[in-house]
Amino acid sequence: MSLGRPRQPLILTLEEKQKLELIARRPKTSQSQALRARIVLACAEDNTHQEIARGLRTTPATVGKWRNRFVKNRLQALGDAPRSGPPRTVSDGEIEKIITRTLERKPKNATHWSTRSMAKESGLSHDTIARIWRAFGLQPHRQEQFKLSTDPFFVEKVRDIVGLYMSPPERALVLCVDEKSQIQALERSQPLLPLKPGQPERATHDYFRHGTTSLFAALDIATGKVIGRCHGRHRHQEFLRFLDTIDQQVPAHLDIHLVIDNYGTHKTPKVAAWFRQHPRYHLHFTPTSASWLNQVERWFAKITEQRIRRETFHSVPQLIEAIMNYIAANNRNPKPFVWTASAETIFHKLKKTL
Repeated sequence: MSLGRPRQPLILTLEEKQKLELIARRPKTSQSQALRARIVLACAEDNTHQEIARGLRTTPATVGKWRNRFVKNRLQALGDAPRSGPPRTVSDGEIEKIITRTLERKPKNATHWSTRSMAKESGLSHDTIARIWRAFGLQPHRQEQFKLSTDPFFVEKVRDIVGLYMSPPERALVLCVDEKSQIQALERSQPLLPLKPGQPERATHDYFRHGTTSLFAALDIATGKVIGRCHGRHRHQEFLRFLDTIDQQVPAHLDIHLVIDNYGTHKTPKVAAWFRQHPRYHLHFTPTSASWLNQVERWFAKITEQRIRRETFHSVPQLIEAIMNYIAANNRNPKPFVWTASAETIFHKLKKTL
């Protein structure tokens, strides 16, 4: 005959049992939660508290505590109960005033609040202000920028270009074309200080200019290969020469879809005449102020980050050689960018910005 209070029956559903087994064996589960899950699983097998305590190296009181909690609140009972702490020193009304003042007012002689200016205004400590702002996701010190396209055909152009990226036409080549103009050949006035443990590479702020070049590039979105040429100037004459380069390198039986921006050199009469003489070219203009739609812009950011920004160039020919070597290395092992955003996703995100 059993002694003491009768135990409440503990019956697990299949879903609860699977969840408890997962918690008990998962490597990232905390030891305390894993023990609680093992206690509940053992209780479901109708073992006594003493047997479970001996098997799990705990006390019968602990087994009884977590058994009773699970019977009352099921899986939610495995977490820690709220712990008591010192009484609050800031009331809800004061917190509301801080939030309202942060959102609706600006400090005198400043464009935004800091924790110390708000603390001085409110009479609270700057640590308290920081905790309140953190809890409500407020960051007055930060400012982000945005630019919206004013193109009246923005929606149609986005659908057109995104459609090219996500469902490119058969027996055709999609090239993203643009120019990175005025790339400077900069020589640092002092040698670079190399990377050391605990210290990044350092470069002097002063430099000498040795001239500029403009990179014309066409990115094949299917393969990631790039057709590139450097020219001393950035006019429609250089753009026409680059179009001739593209025409020579792309097989004659393929149609070519060009994604380009609205820069003036792309729309001069001579450029328009060149396209009329080459009917296999189909133009897709990005909306005004929406160059982010052109994938070659991402490739320009890549070459700038990896090859140009931190290098020292003693002359423009040395800069051009570095650029062309980078393009050759890119084409030996190309990797295309993967466009994942549909037109509807882009429009939804823009709606959230407004």
